[in-house]
Amino acid sequence: GEGGRSGAVGSDLVTVDLAWPPGLPDGGRHGFTPEHRAVLEEALPGMATRLRRALGDTPGRTLVLGFEELMYAPLRLALALEHLGIDVRFSTTTRSPVLAVDDPGYAIRTRLAFPAHDTPGDGPGERYAYNVAGAGFDSVVAVVDSVGDTPALHAPDGLLAGLAAHIPHVVLAVVPSYVPEGAPMSGPLPEPLPEPLRGPAFSSYAPDEVGWLLKDLSGVELEAPTEEREEAIQSGGAHYAESLPVEYQPSPQYQQLFRAALDASAERIARAVGVVTETVLAERSPRPVLVSLARAGTPVGVLMRRWARHRHGLDLPHYAVSIVRGRGIDPNALRWLAAHHDPADVVFVDGWTGKGAITRELAAAIREFADSSGVDRFDPEIAVLADPGSCVRTYGTREDFLIPSACLNSTVSGLISRTVLRADLIGPGDFHGAKFYRELAAADVSVDFLDAVSARFDEVAADVDREAKALQGADRSPTWEGWAAVERISEEYGIHDVNLVKPGVGETTRVLLRRVPWKILAHRGAGADLDHVRLLAEQRGVPVEWVDDLPYSCVGLIHPQYTRGATGADGKAVASR
Repeated sequence: GEGGRSGAVGSDLVTVDLAWPPGLPDGGRHGFTPEHRAVLEEALPGMATRLRRALGDTPGRTLVLGFEELMYAPLRLALALEHLGIDVRFSTTTRSPVLAVDDPGYAIRTRLAFPAHDTPGDGPGERYAYNVAGAGFDSVVAVVDSVGDTPALHAPDGLLAGLAAHIPHVVLAVVPSYVPEGAPMSGPLPEPLPEPLRGPAFSSYAPDEVGWLLKDLSGVELEAPTEEREEAIQSGGAHYAESLPVEYQPSPQYQQLFRAALDASAERIARAVGVVTETVLAERSPRPVLVSLARAGTPVGVLMRRWARHRHGLDLPHYAVSIVRGRGIDPNALRWLAAHHDPADVVFVDGWTGKGAITRELAAAIREFADSSGVDRFDPEIAVLADPGSCVRTYGTREDFLIPSACLNSTVSGLISRTVLRADLIGPGDFHGAKFYRELAAADVSVDFLDAVSARFDEVAADVDREAKALQGADRSPTWEGWAAVERISEEYGIHDVNLVKPGVGETTRVLLRRVPWKILAHRGAGADLDHVRLLAEQRGVPVEWVDDLPYSCVGLIHPQYTRGATGADGKAVASR
């Protein structure tokens, strides 16, 4: 309560009950209406008076310190204190590491470092307050929201203790964290949403590289032989996401091909990672929250996170979520993201586009989520490493070349299975499910792949700067030429279902690994990028037809007449003809 004292950081910490008006947002993150402004203006004098009392008779030079994005409320409180005649300065804490140099004229003279105290979803880390120590303050008012008022804030190495070491009089004011009316995180869910899963307990990635918004189904028997699985899909109209194929384990020869492909393409991938990350930082958000589409998008999300840290010192949050054809993106994962981040900062990430089916699926799912939840600030446009189908505006390249992570399944994706959505396993309050294949650890190349690409970041930096700058001034509107080519091929080859045409090197590779393909169309000039496709096709007895007029390097064709249980747009079986 007002004037209460805490011994956590010394006898001079005073906590103040601001009597913040119920339902008043803490800032503009969820909208701030003229009605909100009127409520705030009316309440400010009373809140300032409470703070003035807590500061005592001689507050002296006073700092009001906000908490990361919580800036507006503390700034208004600082101005209200100034109106009461107090000598006030204002700043906020931050996640951004900056070098402090105690030199006259240098902007950042001192730095206080302390552990994060809001249990962030992207894991623990250091936070900073600059130009606080040694600045001659007599008093400080630390303003945090209730999400940030945790034991870590009051700990011996926490922010309050750091402030008390340099400033005689510390006041803490807590603003209630605002939950907008009708937002998905308000109102009771069937059960509390769980926290993200992290390695090494789930996946072979380091815990700070990605948080998986998934349910761990590692102990559940989900795999079935291809024929059995397709029989179930065919006979009962089952959904492909209700079971898993037996994970294809590449032969030693094929693993060698993966290594060779990685050696040959690591620099090209590093360049594309740099370009797409710089584009995101310049155009989407200076502090994006990367949300990769599990599982193919996840290695790309990790690489983008590594680029942002390597080139800019940014520690970006990164999560992986499930999207299922015909069912959309996991709504509980969106609820979790909206509760922990500004949805406007979320950037969805995938490996590559084929014909753009997932691009369209995501846009429809985000619209549906906005209608049902009232949260309409998620941007459905995907950022991809490669956009050979010209389906998105945010990409690293539009070339159709082999991204080696397309060669493998779980063993290049942190040992995580494809995602699963089945009513008897996934309850109303659960994320979509997936398995962690710990038993495949000996074959895991997930971190090798990341490290091989990251090692090229410095050598491609100049090229990335040039290419990213050129892209930012260019017309990058999607032409959907890939979709047009797929429709033409579907009719030309008598398939009559675009879902059975899988364009691009990545999609063709996955057809050969996971399905029973009919034939492969290959561009005559594609060269070494198709070595692995030729090898896989030969191993599986699939004919390769060489053609000239193809916008992709290759296209994989599935035919329901030859593949029982081929799935269409809704994820269910396509009837044989």
